[in-house]
Amino acid sequence: MAAQTLCRSHSALGAFYRRMQARMGAPKAITAAAHKLARIFYHLWTSGTAYTDAGIDAYEKQYRERAVKNLQKKAQALGFNLVAQSDTTECVS
Repeated sequence: MAAQTLCRSHSALGAFYRRMQARMGAPKAITAAAHKLARIFYHLWTSGTAYTDAGIDAYEKQYRERAVKNLQKKAQALGFNLVAQSDTTECVS
């Protein structure tokens, strides 16, 4: 039941749930989130540490870095090089 409430959560687990829901649908996303919660709980139970949520921004940054790294690997395997675009855009009058 805890995994079902993640759809409204502003945490890293909430962002994980929403990403899984968009990709796989709600029932499978609930199962994936429940599995992740169980693994976190087990780790905390066995290590005796407290849970600290990194937040949605940290999760999104980590996800973006992982996606870019995977794209770079795929491009290199196909013989291409990825070049990052600059964030500044010029306005044309």
